[in-house]
Amino acid sequence: MTGRGERALVLGGGGLAGIAWLYGLLTGLAETGVDLRRADLVVGTSAGSSVGANVACGRDLEELYATQLATGTGEVAASAGGALAWRMARAALLGPRGAQQVRARIGRMALRADTVPEQERLDIMASRLGGADWPAAPDLQVTAVDAHTGAFRTFGRDSGVTLTEAVAASCAVPGVWPPVTALGTRWIDGGVRSMANADLAAGYDRVVVLAPLTSGFGAMARPVTQVEALAASSAAVLVTPDAAARKAFGRNVLDPAGRPPSARAGRTQAAAVADGVRAVWG
Repeated sequence: MTGRGERALVLGGGGLAGIAWLYGLLTGLAETGVDLRRADLVVGTSAGSSVGANVACGRDLEELYATQLATGTGEVAASAGGALAWRMARAALLGPRGAQQVRARIGRMALRADTVPEQERLDIMASRLGGADWPAAPDLQVTAVDAHTGAFRTFGRDSGVTLTEAVAASCAVPGVWPPVTALGTRWIDGGVRSMANADLAAGYDRVVVLAPLTSGFGAMARPVTQVEALAASSAAVLVTPDAAARKAFGRNVLDPAGRPPSARAGRTQAAAVADGVRAVWG
């Protein structure tokens, strides 16, 4: 198939544990000769936006992996437990079930939440990105949702927002972190639409989707469903955490303490999935 490009890398959401697992997996795959940085398109959602931005900007994988093993990085612990899941589900179920309507209700919940100041989150994102700006190539697309309307969109280098703002918006977990101000409105986590948004890679010949979290509720499209649709016209593969990685994640993917074991689990898992990824990536 000839689409908009040859290779697309899609990185999904999963909190701090997901970031660490993604860096471990990418580093381990590179060790086997499967370099997923050779992408024409990088799609990042939530945790995947942070990882995707650094990968697209050409930062060294070993150095990024090492950051996940370090302590005292300035990351703030938060809870992603049952109470948050209940609030999200309540916002999703109490009212019309249209996808954008559900996202708007979740957005209203996020706008009301008592969180850390927005600038504090922007500073953390800038630290994660090492001051990087939008790369000229590959095409980096960062997903987000308008907190007021529920409208979904992607940010790219011509979107009028900084890379830091885009990643902070995509990582703005509703009810946990503050919505991010840009383009005259406020934005929340792109994972509210889908934990991977893999459908954005439609039209690419080879698609690799790395999804730390695979669940969804209501109208949210699950990564496996999106990858199955892609596979009808592209070579596509989905990689999700194995049992060891899920154990490493623990019960709270937003706890910085889960970063080192999750990174190691991702790096270890890479050997088991390398052949399948190589068969798609080429």
